Amino acid sequence: MIVAAALIGAIVWNLITWYFGLPSSSSHALIGGLVGSALASASVVHWDGVVEKVVIPMVLSPVIGFSLAAAIMIAIYWIFRNGQPGKTNRGFRYAQTVSAAAMALGHGLQDAQKTMGVIFLALTVGGFAQPSDPIPQWVILSAAGAISLGTYAGGWRIMRTLGRRIIALDPPQGFAAESAAATVLYGAAIGFGAPISTTHTITTAIMGVGGHQAAQRGAVGRRGQHRDRVDPHHPGRGHRGRRVLLRPARHRGGLTPGKTPTAGGAYMTSTS
Repeated sequence: MIVAAALIGAIVWNLITWYFGLPSSSSHALIGGLVGSALASASVVHWDGVVEKVVIPMVLSPVIGFSLAAAIMIAIYWIFRNGQPGKTNRGFRYAQTVSAAAMALGHGLQDAQKTMGVIFLALTVGGFAQPSDPIPQWVILSAAGAISLGTYAGGWRIMRTLGRRIIALDPPQGFAAESAAATVLYGAAIGFGAPISTTHTITTAIMGVGGHQAAQRGAVGRRGQHRDRVDPHHPGRGHRGRRVLLRPARHRGGLTPGKTPTAGGAYMTSTS
């Protein structure tokens, strides 16, 4: 009953946040559900393990993801400062395929492992398995299938928030954010066995690569306040100002963040 109550609470919360497109942590919802149901049933909660394996990694992983993503983005600006913007963006489109795959593997190392743990916990409590038994193959396949189907069926709501409503990522920024998040996920899962939030890690990594572009208040107001920078009206066009990201203008043949070429060939600096 404790496990069932925890799962119901986590599922309901995940459905609510999914419906509104909020990038919340299913990992923390699951762990919180387990702790809450254990307290309600007067069971023993090992608070030292909760603090060491959940609370501390929960606080540190977003900070590390933000800082690492910002550092990678600065390095990209520096390395490709003399490169051609069009060629550079095309190259990062291909590189982003690798970083996205690495991010997906990190997601499986975290979220799928937690799902398998809860299923095996239910089997152990029900007397269908012993704590020393290996995880059954059908549990592994069920967790992998469920996380894949969930992403395929409704992941677009969260993807839209992360990929457009926080910062409209360009290929170099996407590569930097995914690489940083994947690094943090691998380190936490393989190095420390800590169940961190994939959602919080990639969200703060995206904020990190945006840096001076900041983020739209409407979307990030639910997770933090950042400033938004857009460029002015583009001469000769009737649309609203587009977001200034890593759309570097040609400036002495290199990348110039924050400037975009006008129709007349001059450069227009973005304003707050």
